[in-house]
Amino acid sequence: MRALKLGAALAAALLVHLVGSRLWADFPRLVDLFVVVVVLHSLDGETLPGMFGGLAAGLLHDALSGGLYGLYGFADTLVGYGTARLAQRLVIQRSTGVFGVAAFAAAVQQAVLVLLAFLLRTDPGLPQPGGVAVRALICGAAAMAAHLAIRSWHRGVESRRSGRMRRLR
Repeated sequence: MRALKLGAALAAALLVHLVGSRLWADFPRLVDLFVVVVVLHSLDGETLPGMFGGLAAGLLHDALSGGLYGLYGFADTLVGYGTARLAQRLVIQRSTGVFGVAAFAAAVQQAVLVLLAFLLRTDPGLPQPGGVAVRALICGAAAMAAHLAIRSWHRGVESRRSGRMRRLR
């Protein structure tokens, strides 16, 4: 079931990424919904599914980026593992906590990508520091909005379920 949810979330992120990049040329540079999917997938604290979710999201992002294959895969795997380990240590239930974790995860992803670019490329293209901050804030806001939407949906499902159970009694 977790794999189906991850696949649906990655498909939605892919669709938004493709539509957004067609409408606005700077969309892929400023918005990374794949790291949002990784963070939301890893918030339950399970490290192995977090790592595999990060790997899947990263490799999908690598296929879209056109750069060296595996950079986003490695970075998102680290983000998935780190987020899962952080979720084991902290109770992250509020949407502001999800915002902070996702913004920090996006910044860590960019730092890992810069480090890998220095190690593997002869001419690494460095992102602008302001662009990294804006990307982190946008990723945090997207994760917070998605977390609120998911939580609202779960409450609605639970409300309908309890209403049905009351009617059956």
